[in-house]
Amino acid sequence: MTLVAQAGPSSSILTEISRCKAAQNVVIAMARSTDASKLKETPPRFSSLSCNSSKTPQILSSESLSVGMKRGHRVVVAASPPTEDAVIATEPLTKEDLIGYLASGCKPKENWRIGTEHEKFGFEIGTLRPMKYEQIAELLHGIAERFDWDRIMEGDNIIGLQQGKQSISLEPGGQFELSGAPVETLHQTCAEVNSHLYQVKAVAEEMGIGFLGIGFQPKWGLKDIPVMPKGRYDIMRNYMPKVGSLGLDMMFRTCTVQVNLDFISEADMIRKFRAGLALQPIATALFANSPFTEGKPNGYLSLRSHIWTDTDNNRAGMLPFVFNDNFGFEQYVDYALDVPMYFVYRKKKYIDCTGMSFRDFLAGKLPCIPGELPTLNDWENHLTTIFPEVRLKRYLEMRGADGGPWRRLCALPAFWVGLLYDEDSLQSVLDMTADWTSEERQMLRIKVPKTGLKTPFRGGLLRHVAEEVLKLAKDGLERRGFKEVGFLNAVSDVVSTGVTPAEKLLELYHGKWGRSIDPVFEELLY
Repeated sequence: MTLVAQAGPSSSILTEISRCKAAQNVVIAMARSTDASKLKETPPRFSSLSCNSSKTPQILSSESLSVGMKRGHRVVVAASPPTEDAVIATEPLTKEDLIGYLASGCKPKENWRIGTEHEKFGFEIGTLRPMKYEQIAELLHGIAERFDWDRIMEGDNIIGLQQGKQSISLEPGGQFELSGAPVETLHQTCAEVNSHLYQVKAVAEEMGIGFLGIGFQPKWGLKDIPVMPKGRYDIMRNYMPKVGSLGLDMMFRTCTVQVNLDFISEADMIRKFRAGLALQPIATALFANSPFTEGKPNGYLSLRSHIWTDTDNNRAGMLPFVFNDNFGFEQYVDYALDVPMYFVYRKKKYIDCTGMSFRDFLAGKLPCIPGELPTLNDWENHLTTIFPEVRLKRYLEMRGADGGPWRRLCALPAFWVGLLYDEDSLQSVLDMTADWTSEERQMLRIKVPKTGLKTPFRGGLLRHVAEEVLKLAKDGLERRGFKEVGFLNAVSDVVSTGVTPAEKLLELYHGKWGRSIDPVFEELLY
């Protein structure tokens, strides 16, 4: 789970002047400003924008403002979500502005990037217990000192790090997340992951801390998991049990790897969104890696994936409306407006607005802050609290995979880049899945977490579909010309054998490990 937009610009304030037409290049000019105080004096006016728009709006946004100091001092970077001062509008926002925010993500193919995010569990090597916040804080300070990262603070608590367009953040139960910078090739992605793991291990090993690459906490119960000192998580923790039975497990005991990808136009976004949703269960199967709960098999190959089916169905799922003929940016905005809110961030405080409507917020009728109107920053924050299998912001997030060892952290972006960044492979996916019904897609969503590639589908097994999909991904990477196909080796074996990573772990558990869960901490140690 990630709640912060990561693939956009950071550490500066950008005025984006965007104009794009469907299936044509986007022309983007950027004017930079770094003085937030001047922005308050001359705030921008928001205009409407869509990929089909002939207007040229000016949208000013900041995904993180920083106040920098030299290394060794406390460098404060705005806590996520960004402060309410990051975006200022002279007029009330309209629905067109919200549509325009999404459409401003359109960019020409030469500017497409790959943004990879992954989470991992930290644990004490001696006891296998989860890291406490105090240990996490020490680790973060150590990485900041040794490798020149800026600290992200919430009050007096360190809650993350930032370096350029990379950031390290904490999930509710202390899961350690790297949100990578937008890069051009998978080689750069994997180098970034390796560099991050080196830095984390260099400090953590001195503390007797290790990190585990798995999709669900295999040994410890909810009562054993520390709670991170982040205001937004207090609000979520109180709200989750009201809307689903597994929300707290999602917050405190899951880890994922995901990739964020770009689109050239509204039409391109639609095609990638549909392909991503249709094939997300295949990614779930290929990366299934969460078969244990509190020391025993849990009956699933990807319990992490199953957990999302009863976390909060107002904000999760397979979004069947994406396949409607009229789908586009506007329809996603309509959906997002009806997803109940979590919070509003004002004066460095999180205000509980759970269950309230962003539509009411647009009208100045939000009960938690009556009379106040939203900024684009509020809209951006709201979009990060929606958790479907594929999520739209100013880019698309593929969200269906379990966390895992480092080779699979590189394989996940390779899988989706090969399918979605190559026109021939993308069209082949759309042709293959064109007649899949909403019921079939939902059936795969429900069954794959239990049966993986052995899930029956149209007279065969999902494994047979996965074989064809993997070939399309490999072909797409070949045509990119960056010699990236080798990053798919980690999943090629899964497809050829039909045996998921979770099933291999279960075999070890029942055999070599003698039904003890403890060896998994060594097996999947980074």
